[in-house]
Amino acid sequence: MNKQDLFMRFLLGGSAVSLSYLITVVSPWKILAGIFAAFPAVMLTAVIMVGIASGTKKAANIARGSVYGMIGGIICVIAVLLSLQGTNNWIFSITFGLISWLVSSVTISTLRERMTKKAIRQI
Repeated sequence: MNKQDLFMRFLLGGSAVSLSYLITVVSPWKILAGIFAAFPAVMLTAVIMVGIASGTKKAANIARGSVYGMIGGIICVIAVLLSLQGTNNWIFSITFGLISWLVSSVTISTLRERMTKKAIRQI
């Protein structure tokens, strides 16, 4: 990765995070803060950068793979919410949520890959 790519990722990702924070401060609707906290800035930045550097096919692979991370994001949110309600410890809850995200994302991706291979063998 060259310096220009790194700078673009920083600029796009940082702008999305800053915009999300400003919305949480300015908005009278606190639920909007949570919605913008889930903004997929990292995925969009990755798709844009890979698309520019390597073309549409590789960008599509990144976008396709991000589905697993986003499903894992749902599991992360549920894990953090339940953990916060149960323990009232935000550091533990965030750590637990992130671990839940990673494990669930990898598990879902692996299961999908196995199901695809099994379906191909049956054809």
